[in-house]
Amino acid sequence: MRQRVTLMDTTLRDGAQSSVVSLSPEDKRSIARLLDDLGVAYIEAGYPRPAQGDADAAFFRDPPALRRARLTAFGATRRKDADAASDAGLQALADSGAEAVTIVGKAWLWHVTEVLGCTPDENLRMIEQSVRFLKDLGREVIFDAEHFFDGYKHDAAYALDTLNAARRGGADLLCLCDTRGGVLPDEAADIVRAARGATDTPLGVHAHNDAGMAAAVSVAAVRAGCTHVQGTLCGFGERCGNADLIAVTLALQSKLGYDCLPPDSLGRLTHAARRVSEICNLTLPGNHPYVGSSAFAHKAGMHIDGVLKNPETFEHILPETVGNTRKLMISDHSGRAQVLSTLRRVVPDAERGGEEMDRVMRALRERQGLGYGYEAAEASFELMIRDLLGLYEPAFEPVHYTVFSGWEAPDGGPSDNARAMVKVSARGEFSLAAGEGDGPVNALDAALRVALEPFYPRLRDMRLTDYKVRVLNPSAASAAFVRVLIASTDGARDWSTIGVSTDIIRASWQALYDSVRYFLLEDSSSCP
Repeated sequence: MRQRVTLMDTTLRDGAQSSVVSLSPEDKRSIARLLDDLGVAYIEAGYPRPAQGDADAAFFRDPPALRRARLTAFGATRRKDADAASDAGLQALADSGAEAVTIVGKAWLWHVTEVLGCTPDENLRMIEQSVRFLKDLGREVIFDAEHFFDGYKHDAAYALDTLNAARRGGADLLCLCDTRGGVLPDEAADIVRAARGATDTPLGVHAHNDAGMAAAVSVAAVRAGCTHVQGTLCGFGERCGNADLIAVTLALQSKLGYDCLPPDSLGRLTHAARRVSEICNLTLPGNHPYVGSSAFAHKAGMHIDGVLKNPETFEHILPETVGNTRKLMISDHSGRAQVLSTLRRVVPDAERGGEEMDRVMRALRERQGLGYGYEAAEASFELMIRDLLGLYEPAFEPVHYTVFSGWEAPDGGPSDNARAMVKVSARGEFSLAAGEGDGPVNALDAALRVALEPFYPRLRDMRLTDYKVRVLNPSAASAAFVRVLIASTDGARDWSTIGVSTDIIRASWQALYDSVRYFLLEDSSSCP
């Protein structure tokens, strides 16, 4: 029988403590719904006390309805100079409405004397009484033993005493925290086994990533006896972040036979990770394990040849398992195998030595000579093939575009905004539209959408996610060629397009134009 490991996602609390993350109450609700849909067991939502932040307090006043997860409030043990019943922080936890509560207490003796400034025995009483106060109110209580691993290495007996104090108070689970993020996996496993031998209360682990080991520490802790893991969906968190629950889940569930999430949730991990990143206003790194845009991207010819024959040659898990997609990059490293693979998406019966293949290879070499690089612009490469072979029926045709920038603001000073005018032909009609934006590319994007959305309303689902410019021949100074790459998404898939010109606006327009027409490919067959 597979063993169950419960997950607590603390993106709304520990993730929000990242120096670059700021979440509104609605942001928190949106993330909570995504996590609940995945089947995470606990969602730690933050401090319910208004003094700790208006977003947390507002969230607890109006939390989202959860189907699978238990809403969890976070707080600390009572103050050293108060009893539990009169402690404002504990009372806020009691009033939060959360089904479960996480109580953090000191497990490192040095912190007890130097940070709390209290006696070792008083700290143990603070832990026991705080847990008992909330248990008496019917709450599920998780005790977070802060700095447990460092505390154990400093004074093992006292660190274990803090666990037993929480157990005496009735704690449902004891979570061992690597708060500084410096413990190594083998150390963590040994310490977990020692804790396992000292108490029969279920154990959990909460690891930080300051040594780049948080996921490995979490997996090692589970193999040593923990049945609960705390972390964040993408590893976001204070300093270097928390254990990435995606990496932890896939290691435990796909490789070691544990159950962490419902099996049908794994295929939604990529979508959830990217949505959480967007809500946090962070860019998910392309090389993020499992869910990054490059997690299954292959560029070397030998790798591509192997993956085309059998994906397991260079992939330890199939991308569709986590809702991601494989990318075979077009470059001078990839050889004919990848070009043929892309060609066959358009011409299924194309042959390696066939006429279509020869035409595409010649065109690719010519385009690369002009500065086009398709390693990160697979959508533009597919469109190039379709254009070359006459297999593209345009959903629209551009007629002209004009960009205005540097115009005078109403107060007489310069304006940073730009304006654009775009005229297109779509479905036998002409459409002329204007747009305004933060710079010429944003203005062109806005104008093109206004022109096309009456014909293709689903364009509202598409948006640009990244924009990059590279100067190809710097020695030419202001006459240099530039390469523009635009990344786009519709929430379900991602694609990238390219433009090259000595005119940065023209290069940007090429990449923008390709992005939109790639998105509208499935509409092309219905065009007159």
